[in-house]
Amino acid sequence: MRTEIEMLDIIIKIAKSLKVKAIAMSGSRTDTKASKDEFQDYDVVYVVENLEELITDLSWLGQFGKRIIEQEVRLGHRRLFLMIFEDGNRIDLTLCPKEHMKEWVDSEAEFIVLLDEKGLFESFSPKPRRYWTSPASAIEFEKTCNEFWWVSAYVVKGICRNQLIYATDHLYGICQQEFLKILAWQVASDRGAVDIGKNYKYLFQYLPAEKENEFSSLLDFSNSDKITQSLFATMQLFHQEAQFFARKMGFDYDTEVAEKMIEYAVERLQNTM
Repeated sequence: MRTEIEMLDIIIKIAKSLKVKAIAMSGSRTDTKASKDEFQDYDVVYVVENLEELITDLSWLGQFGKRIIEQEVRLGHRRLFLMIFEDGNRIDLTLCPKEHMKEWVDSEAEFIVLLDEKGLFESFSPKPRRYWTSPASAIEFEKTCNEFWWVSAYVVKGICRNQLIYATDHLYGICQQEFLKILAWQVASDRGAVDIGKNYKYLFQYLPAEKENEFSSLLDFSNSDKITQSLFATMQLFHQEAQFFARKMGFDYDTEVAEKMIEYAVERLQNTM
């Protein structure tokens, strides 16, 4: 596998051969908190003046190495090329027209400049607080609680209909994300604004180990019984943490709604396990 030094050298050499105006890198390789491993991508942007010329003939991509799979994505005025190479390295390469640099900068939390002889990036600043969580307001807390209990009914419906993908999607994709939000707000209430990372990847660094273990125990969706167990456990943990947080912050929390929704789920699912 080519080293980071080798990969960056290739990225810069190819950029110069293409007369790229500037290069920057974002993602985990610019995040000092991210652990180093072989799965880290090279999230790179080439700022260009000749986008149409470059995408008309893509043979130059072969200079990065032998690709085993790739994707091409249009993002606004940009083109993104996702490439995994035979040696295991991956480059997510964005071609961004010079006049639309702000479009790329606004999409990134932070970045480092690799090459910029004309100072094109000097007028732009990274947004390192993109994934930070601030203390919650009473309205935000109320909306999160309402969303959690409302969507829990969709999970119940999916399980009862044996639509397990539907049930899992609502359980993990919405209910458990609202639960993570409550945990993040608990951290922020003690520490102020905190960096929880994309997809809450740093959240449990701020919490006792048992909190991560509790959440991990919710993630078995292998069959209908496991999804049902996860739902019940998620509801109980959310109810517990939401009550604690509400007392701590002096927020209102509708325990009656929570208890009725737990009862609603139990009545409809107790015979499915």
